[in-house]
Amino acid sequence: MAELVRSTVAQSVVIGAENALPGELRVLRAAERSLNGQRRGLRAVLPFLGPAFIAAVAYVDPGNFATNMAGGSRFGYMLLWVVLAANLMAMLIQSMSAKLGIATGRSLPEVCRDRFPFPVVVFLWIQAELIAMATDLAEFVGAALGLNILFGIPLFSAALLTGVIAFGILGLQAWGFRRLEATITGLVGLIVIAFGLEVFRADPSWGSVATGTLIPHLDGRESILLATGILGATVMPHVIYLHSALTQKRIVGANPAAKRKIFHFELVDVVIAMGIAGVINLAMLTTAAAVFNGRGLLDAGGNLSQVASGLEQYMGAHSGVIFGVALLASGISSSSVGTLAGQVVMQGFIRRKISVFLRRAITMVPALVVIGIHFDPSRALILSQVFLSFGIPFAMIPLVMFTRDKKLMNGLANSRLTNYGAYAVAALIIGLNVFLVGQTLTGSN
Repeated sequence: MAELVRSTVAQSVVIGAENALPGELRVLRAAERSLNGQRRGLRAVLPFLGPAFIAAVAYVDPGNFATNMAGGSRFGYMLLWVVLAANLMAMLIQSMSAKLGIATGRSLPEVCRDRFPFPVVVFLWIQAELIAMATDLAEFVGAALGLNILFGIPLFSAALLTGVIAFGILGLQAWGFRRLEATITGLVGLIVIAFGLEVFRADPSWGSVATGTLIPHLDGRESILLATGILGATVMPHVIYLHSALTQKRIVGANPAAKRKIFHFELVDVVIAMGIAGVINLAMLTTAAAVFNGRGLLDAGGNLSQVASGLEQYMGAHSGVIFGVALLASGISSSSVGTLAGQVVMQGFIRRKISVFLRRAITMVPALVVIGIHFDPSRALILSQVFLSFGIPFAMIPLVMFTRDKKLMNGLANSRLTNYGAYAVAALIIGLNVFLVGQTLTGSN
């Protein structure tokens, strides 16, 4: 029986190998050896690393910069627990999204289209497209700010240049998925290095870091607004859709046993990638708390250009330039990933596909308008992240419904504990959003 499973897995891994590019073929062969037990330890995991790193880019996009810097400046270390909780939620949600793609061979939008009434599908598609616009707004504005900080390029021109760079990164798909994954992972690594330097230069109070990370606390409507923004910037709806598409055909399991093995490897991918994203977010907020809140500069984090200037002023050693490099890397990489997610949404919900380059050109427009009318870009970033948090339930509730379905998941359905965790996360997000709306309408503090 074991030999039969190994043989079937091997056949499934090399499906389409005759059309694969050389780099893709090497990955498929390596995955085959991992599934057959010929590669062990870290070498066994390597062929499966990549999808979660692409998804993780959305968890360190410019919206995270804005909400984390604003939260750290205004409330010090108090909201670190929100960052930690959001990243733990992200691990749970992204693992379920990856699992859906592996188990069904379909993306979340495709399963929604197949199982929901047409009016529901149209509604889900429209709200997902609006979420994609808010996502693009944050990413383009962030990258433009990065170019402005580094080179003094006017924001509108910087946004156009961002589009050109994003087109170049998207073009890497012509050489196979591995080249794109490696580029995105490299940009994430650049952000890791940048904030590793920033947080240790900031010399934070590590006791306060521990307290803020482990003890939940909020203080008034503004803290709830920022907490919601952090949640929206971390648990992002568009990559809930995207991750299921990244795993659906990358390495295919021919039977439930093979798919379980693939999922276990992908789970390692999720934990590593989301863990790195979580550390970056914690480092961002900690840096802002130490540098700005510690000096009583409570509003310093509300403008990312001022953040760069403040870091340079108070820490020196080109800290502002390092921040600008990290922001630029974040904006460019997340902009490309956002375009891929938009493609998955449209193709999955309504069976329509347009060129990723045309989609990139269209979705640039809202960001260019915001920059063109001189709306405060940092404020636009924060508001976009709050808006994103309202889209999370529309992606997450169908995801939970499908991944708990034993017939659909064919041996990969959620455990009871996973279901309870997912219910709790969905309830928390929905409750937080409803509370925020109530506070905003009543003007309570």
